[in-house]
Amino acid sequence: MTDRKTELAANLAKVEERITAACVAAGRKREEVTLIVVTKTYPASDVRILSELGVRHVAENRDQDAAPKAAACADLPLKWHFVGQLQTNKVRSVVGYADVVQSVDRPRLVTALSKEAVRAGREVGCLIQVALDAGESGRGERGGVAPGGIEELADLVGGAPGLRLDGLMTVAPLTGEYAGREQAAFERLMDLSTDLRRAHPAATMVSAGMSADLEQAVAAGATHVRVGTAVLGVRPRLG
Repeated sequence: MTDRKTELAANLAKVEERITAACVAAGRKREEVTLIVVTKTYPASDVRILSELGVRHVAENRDQDAAPKAAACADLPLKWHFVGQLQTNKVRSVVGYADVVQSVDRPRLVTALSKEAVRAGREVGCLIQVALDAGESGRGERGGVAPGGIEELADLVGGAPGLRLDGLMTVAPLTGEYAGREQAAFERLMDLSTDLRRAHPAATMVSAGMSADLEQAVAAGATHVRVGTAVLGVRPRLG
């Protein structure tokens, strides 16, 4: 086993222990929570190792990094999630590899995703990114739509060819009423998910929680957690 594989295996085991313990504490089954490893800034060789170690879901937040990495790992049994803010000029590329786009937050993006999914002959899963630091009609600091905008976007995705409405995503906000209150933020997302499922019963996915707050997300009921540094380590910033 290479040094890097040993390192990643040990980190994955620790994260697995954390998720399992959080599930036990919340009275949930371990299989109710899916781990997505966020591989941004890390090379395709790490993705390959993660696949060997049993990881099946990986996420990226920048198309210019993700597209070549996904191409280099096209032979692996992976599901790719796009989690970053997505500009419409990158949609064609992202639709080429992403199985799920977790950052859908405006009608124009829905239209662009639908057009490219149909053109590519693919079905792309979509999560509405919810900004809990936004006013009822505004947008969040890190993207996302205010809770009041979920219904309109969900209906748009639900009726768009080539798209599938999978659920909701959030990032714990740094400002506003939920700053420093991660579990309260994730519980709010779960309430919004309950509301969404009344009109869209199949939209059961709730993506919340990262390396620092995955326990709070599991406690609140998240179905997917997005973990980067706890698995891959802290990478020095380039430049």
